[in-house]
Amino acid sequence: MNIVEIINKKRENKKLSKEELAFAFNGYLEESVKDYQMSSLLMAICINGMSDEEIFNLVDIFIKSGDVLDLSEIPGIKVDKHSTGGVGDKVTLIVGPIVASLGVPVPKMSGRGLGHTGGTIDKLESIPGFNVNLEEKEFINQVKKIGLAVTGQTKNLCPMDKVIYALRDVTGTVASIPLIAVSIMSKKIAGGADKILLDVKLGDGALMKTREDAKKLADIMERIGKFYGKEVMCEITDMNTPLGDNIGNALEVMEAMDILKGKECFLRDLCVDEASKMVSMSKGISVYAAKEEVLETLNSGKAYDKFLEFVKYQGGDITKLSVSNHVMDIKSTKKGIISKIKALNFGILSVTLGAGRVNKEDKIDYGVGIVIKKHLNESVNIGDTLCTLYVKDLNININPNDYFEII
Repeated sequence: MNIVEIINKKRENKKLSKEELAFAFNGYLEESVKDYQMSSLLMAICINGMSDEEIFNLVDIFIKSGDVLDLSEIPGIKVDKHSTGGVGDKVTLIVGPIVASLGVPVPKMSGRGLGHTGGTIDKLESIPGFNVNLEEKEFINQVKKIGLAVTGQTKNLCPMDKVIYALRDVTGTVASIPLIAVSIMSKKIAGGADKILLDVKLGDGALMKTREDAKKLADIMERIGKFYGKEVMCEITDMNTPLGDNIGNALEVMEAMDILKGKECFLRDLCVDEASKMVSMSKGISVYAAKEEVLETLNSGKAYDKFLEFVKYQGGDITKLSVSNHVMDIKSTKKGIISKIKALNFGILSVTLGAGRVNKEDKIDYGVGIVIKKHLNESVNIGDTLCTLYVKDLNININPNDYFEII
């Protein structure tokens, strides 16, 4: 078997056998297949797609590249959630504490930023001292004690995905439905949760730009779940506008805390919806009944207290969370109504500022980012502040019309 022949076969849009997929992907993990060769194969997959059989086989290869967590010693029905990524998506930081505060165990393995989309692990690492590399026993014990743990992929859990994930991020091979499905579902299945809620983002700032593609991704992930005997619920949510006001790692943690403390906004409504579905799945109650529990724990402050407990358990010092001292206001050059806030452009801007990665070796600046001050359908005048940038230095020029449409 030859890696070049395998690349050529997929380039010609032919189906790869499980043996061929194993040869290529296991070879990359073992470093006999080079970066440039795997990049070529990933690009061929991006262009030509994969059959269900290829996808199921590749999920199996990813899972078997490492360990599968056994969470049976954690009592209760364990529910995981995953978002396909977007701009300003800090839902896990809000939903996890809400659900855990209601007695539903949430064992969560998360990833780093991918392309223009932020990563939960990067956001948590903006909290000084926060440990995102829990050992398996630590992870299980923490979920047993407080109902919630969030960690990066352990060294032995889907190591295949870890190396492919990093390569996709810097080779223009992020937006592939089969590769997204394989990445998400291999981790979710290996992660050991009983039930999984998947949030498929749709729109300008998402990996899925059309409803058709979002539906395709949701359907294939549900089929993978069924193949592995896992209950998977998918919902498709909007990402044409950044999710919340803050974009950037420490800034997003701050906004998550504000929402847990009572800030009213669209993002809060989305988190209530997702938390209600997770509680419903675990407790076997209606979504309506679950929503009543979710609102009670939010309004009472119990969910916020769970967030603080969670951060403390993983070594974080929330009092030392900080953002850049260099601040720039971006002002409107037009008078009118805001008709669009361009999520993708804001995602790219956040990476440019240093909140994400261009190369897989890049270090993130946790304190930079953007705070949006004006919202859809709001009136603005010339000179009004549209957003505030937190930057490394002030030597940056921004055209507000690249980020806001004003009519």
